[in-house]
Amino acid sequence: MKLDLFQALQQARASKQRAAMVTDLGSGDQALVVGTRIQGALELGAEALAALEDAFAKDRSGAVEIGNTRLFLHIHNPPRRMMLVGAVHISQVLAPMAAMAGYAVQVIDPRTAWATEARFPGVTLDPRWPDEAMADLAPDRRTAVITLTHDPKLDDPALAAAIRSPAFYIGALGSRKTHAKRIERLTAQGHSAEEIARIRGPVGLAIGAVSPAEIAISILAEVTQILHAPPGGRS
Repeated sequence: MKLDLFQALQQARASKQRAAMVTDLGSGDQALVVGTRIQGALELGAEALAALEDAFAKDRSGAVEIGNTRLFLHIHNPPRRMMLVGAVHISQVLAPMAAMAGYAVQVIDPRTAWATEARFPGVTLDPRWPDEAMADLAPDRRTAVITLTHDPKLDDPALAAAIRSPAFYIGALGSRKTHAKRIERLTAQGHSAEEIARIRGPVGLAIGAVSPAEIAISILAEVTQILHAPPGGRS
């Protein structure tokens, strides 16, 4: 790998941008793809870029055949993150499950009597109010944001930030009636119908979940389903 490509790759990873090193296994020529930018001697056509987009979505490196050319796609996606608003019982179950699924989990809750190391061992706790925390944490396209408190003072600011971010998943706990009131509040705050429609409410797959553990399973299942949906196929 040439020094300029290596340095650009390290810079992309440090800034948490998705990147890929593409190598022609025949000629050895390489191209670095960071976002929409392509750098290097290897030219990439539409078919190669489509294969690369699929590899990004699947989070999987590997060799592909493009015509008579064999390319190796080395994917460098930024880490997946999950931001849980509310140090509640569901969060206690969901946080370790999500960590095992490969997410860096953060529990955001200013109620320090709830957000304790004893209740969330090994989990990153953020004691700031959600609007401040979300502004700093900056959800990206590798981030899932889930609000779980039922308290508009905590949930609404987090959702307002999330729906204007590239977060791939946004979910909110609550019944359909609760969600309807949530939509009214967010609409009154000036958020568009398109933005609000990004919120999955009630959160999780409809599997008849009742207990905190079952609800956590339904949430992580839906997050996984959306994460692996084909580009343009998320709904």
